[in-house]
Amino acid sequence: MCELAEHSTSTEATQVASVRLALCVEYAGENYKGWQTQKFDNLPTVQENVERALSKVANHPVSVICAGRTDTGVNGTYQIIHFDSPAKRSERAWVLGTNTNLPQDISIQWAKQVDDSFHARFSALSRRYRYIIYSNPVMPAVLAKGVTWTHKILNLKAMQDAAKYLQGEHDFSSYRAVACQAKSPVRTISNIEVYQRGELIVLDVQANAFLHHMIRNIAGVLMTIGAGEAEPIWAQQVLDAKDRRKGGVTGPAHGLYFVDVKYPQEYALPASKLGPFFLGG
Repeated sequence: MCELAEHSTSTEATQVASVRLALCVEYAGENYKGWQTQKFDNLPTVQENVERALSKVANHPVSVICAGRTDTGVNGTYQIIHFDSPAKRSERAWVLGTNTNLPQDISIQWAKQVDDSFHARFSALSRRYRYIIYSNPVMPAVLAKGVTWTHKILNLKAMQDAAKYLQGEHDFSSYRAVACQAKSPVRTISNIEVYQRGELIVLDVQANAFLHHMIRNIAGVLMTIGAGEAEPIWAQQVLDAKDRRKGGVTGPAHGLYFVDVKYPQEYALPASKLGPFFLGG
């Protein structure tokens, strides 16, 4: 009995406590089947690449939780993840070591040890997306998969007027994908803006959470209004219909960027630079 107790104490003493780490991931979504690992196909995802690279640095299998899953082709400049590890590495080593094992279109921006109460998804207070539109008669060659191009010349003022109807708490059934699995279609948009940055039109939306294809469907409606094919009030009419079939075309994925997540100040995470970088902040 004494030997057993002594062995048990020794084993406990050699166990290494895990720490929780939060990381910021930036990625171009063009080559990936979205963020989330797919169990039933071999298509590449951002998550599987990140987990594989982190596992090499940690020297043990790593599974991560993200702030918000993004779809096929969608980009991220401030995707926050967390995981637990007993591995003793500096924050700099987590960043540089992981990036060494990642493809060039995925990059860890920073790493920070956080309290065990931190959860990348459930601790989030709000999320923010930017949808980037290039309105020009001629298609671009540079950043062709980094923006959404339309040959139509869009009326910025009409899009701004339409966007105002969507701010606040609403049932966004008309603005979510038919396959959306969220239990409730009600979401609160705390801020929505449409503005011009150089030759680009930016749809900038912050909300407590988003539905499947919600931003892309909003973009589709606003682009239709901007093209003069509907009046600004149509954004409200689509909202009131609570029917996806009334919502028009879904905007392409490659113009969409996940750019910010807000957390309680107690976690002191580095602030988002509000990408993508070519907008200049």
